[in-house]
Amino acid sequence: MKIRRRSLLAGTAALALPQPVRAQQEKVVRYGIYMTDIPLTTGQPDRGAYAYVYTGLTVYDPLVAWELDVTDRPGKMIPGLATEWSVNQADKTLWTFKLRDGVKFHDGSAFNADAVIWNLDKIFNKDCPQFDTRQSVQVRPRLPSLASYRKTGDRTVEIKTKSVDSLFPYQLLWFLISSPAQWEKVGKDWNKFASEPAGTGPFKLARLVPRERAELVRNDGYWNPKRIPKVDRIILMCVPEDSGRSAALISGTVDMIDAPVPDMLDRLKQGGARISSNITPHVFQYHPSVYEGSPWADVRVRKAANLAIDRDAIVKLLNGMVRPAYGEVDRTSPWFGKPTFEISYAPDEARKLMTEAGYSKSKPMTARISIQASGTTQTINEAIQEMLKEVFINISFKPVELEMLMTGWRGGARAEMNRDVTATNVTHVTSDPVYAVNRFFASDQVAPVGVNWSGYRNPEIDKLVLEMQNTFDPARQDALAALAHAKAVDDAAMIWVYHDTTPRALSPRIKTFVQAQSWFQDLALVSM
Repeated sequence: MKIRRRSLLAGTAALALPQPVRAQQEKVVRYGIYMTDIPLTTGQPDRGAYAYVYTGLTVYDPLVAWELDVTDRPGKMIPGLATEWSVNQADKTLWTFKLRDGVKFHDGSAFNADAVIWNLDKIFNKDCPQFDTRQSVQVRPRLPSLASYRKTGDRTVEIKTKSVDSLFPYQLLWFLISSPAQWEKVGKDWNKFASEPAGTGPFKLARLVPRERAELVRNDGYWNPKRIPKVDRIILMCVPEDSGRSAALISGTVDMIDAPVPDMLDRLKQGGARISSNITPHVFQYHPSVYEGSPWADVRVRKAANLAIDRDAIVKLLNGMVRPAYGEVDRTSPWFGKPTFEISYAPDEARKLMTEAGYSKSKPMTARISIQASGTTQTINEAIQEMLKEVFINISFKPVELEMLMTGWRGGARAEMNRDVTATNVTHVTSDPVYAVNRFFASDQVAPVGVNWSGYRNPEIDKLVLEMQNTFDPARQDALAALAHAKAVDDAAMIWVYHDTTPRALSPRIKTFVQAQSWFQDLALVSM
């Protein structure tokens, strides 16, 4: 299918940004980020998974971390604030985490088991004084297996899961640790803590200007020598307009940007910028409701939508910066499996399925989808809208601000705020079996417990997920995930479009940016 290539520069006027900090001696990186506001700085970032790059893994640390300093393969789970973890062989719902000694928060207080329990309470215990609803809603759905926890020593914590779950450590990648002492110091006020936070991470927050910038300075006392920042300061600058970010890099206002505009890649390169990208476990898809009354409840409609999309045209529209998606994970993933429903561009077959489902050109299926209100994805959504129209599917969009979109995603298709939509477009991470399979396709993860937004249920997948959670053999876990993923594709549980390569544009001033095969990246490794 031919689609009109619309200029992504449309609507861009003058770029107005605050003047950057000029320091003769400091190595300062000015980073133009795509968000309209700085993500939450209290410990658990809001505004989606990518916010962990900005105010998560910079200021804070998890117990279990991702390996982010390799580029030629996916990273592995590695020790973070926990040096090791093990499951109790007599009761495999009990996990023991041994904590790192000698770690200090930015305020000088000690990291220990009491701090871990205090942070778990701020997420799970509504009766404790430090409970924070804003942080809880961000990370609690990412820890669905956690049942209880207790301190077993100054350097050990025991966590009990609701049932046996061999994949539980993957969930702790999202749980970050804030300083209890700093919260006390600022008057037990999370709003004040946001401006004066203390974590254990490689950067400290020096200045926060909401909806404008956050200034991160190097933590010279960081516990991990490999991650002591190579620069003195990183200034996160909110530049949500796609073309505005590219223009800022060209003008020298910033040194690196997320998501350069495809139409401006040649111009950026001519100006000396280089484009960094890598395979990324992150998928752009539509998550359709399958509840009774939804037009997407008919599997023929979902399959037709998948067959209506010309993914090669989408890749071309984005200047080759993405890869076609034929499922939740890339075909090269060990979790892809062997689906019998082969997704391809087959509009004739799509129209046949729609006709069988009772639709036609004069009687199309209609649906409304919630999407992010700005960004390059607007152009993609409009292109797909035209493709679906050719197979008797007329979709309209409900554009909403990112955090509102995320709130609706966590609420599920039956949430009051989603009463006027039957699908949502929240791109998401697929970096491990929990996120590639369990979180979106298991029936015990139906929102608002997890983010199975659609209410999708398949007993065969539930059985495979249960077996996966009960085996501690990684090879067997991979095989079971592949079987479950294949069944989700056969059910057309989502409408998949593309996998990201998360391109960034870097000015000649940036010497090193280590782009991991991950949605997460480590800004401590940036050098000038």
